[in-house]
Amino acid sequence: MQGARKAAPHPYRSAIGKHMDEIRIIVFTLEIIGVAAFAVSGVLVAVAAELDLLGGIMLGAITSVGGGVLRDILLGALPPAMFTDPRYVAAAVGVSLATYLVALGMGERFFQRMERLVRFINLLDAIGLGIFATVGVDAAIGAGYGDNAFLAVFVGTVTGVGGGIMRDQLVVRVPMVLQKRVYILAAVAGALSYYIMIQVSVLQPAALCLSTALVVTIRLLAAHYRWNLPRTRRAAPDDGQNPPAKE
Repeated sequence: MQGARKAAPHPYRSAIGKHMDEIRIIVFTLEIIGVAAFAVSGVLVAVAAELDLLGGIMLGAITSVGGGVLRDILLGALPPAMFTDPRYVAAAVGVSLATYLVALGMGERFFQRMERLVRFINLLDAIGLGIFATVGVDAAIGAGYGDNAFLAVFVGTVTGVGGGIMRDQLVVRVPMVLQKRVYILAAVAGALSYYIMIQVSVLQPAALCLSTALVVTIRLLAAHYRWNLPRTRRAAPDDGQNPPAKE
């Protein structure tokens, strides 16, 4: 009696499986790039605040994976990915350590170039924000919430800004997302654009790249042209040095 022949895999299903594997690789690559970008920006903030080596590594790592932890908690994906896949934390710690050692080696020259580094921080922050905002929406859709636009966009926005809020709180300053350069609106724009493109069947890799590019563009333009939302300001107190006006 001859053994039963194995059924050949359906060519369409094989193609779908291969496509999904490619998508996972793209998403993971973008996540690692985002982790690295946020880690560098977190360490630069730590160095400016004169934190020590451990403080710099912690701030870089929290900036990198903090938003992802909040995303996973919102989606009920417990424990969060940083505890089940060590590659994220390893990348965050490695990049943070390397960045801090470079700053340590440069010494005073690093602080002298801080003004130039602000532009670099803004660029890295924009890249990390764009990647995590879109990947956050992708995670929400993958978790079965593709029909809930508000939840998907909210999760994407929180993924993008969560780590930065934690970073700013740890160095005791008002989170940048609440006061400068239309930060949170850029995250919302990227998350919403990705959600819409997926709903109208734009290819996922293209949607990821276009949405990320939109966030980066908005952030860089906002930094260059100093776009800010309206806010109230207190009048400067009268210190008595200015003489009263003559009547």
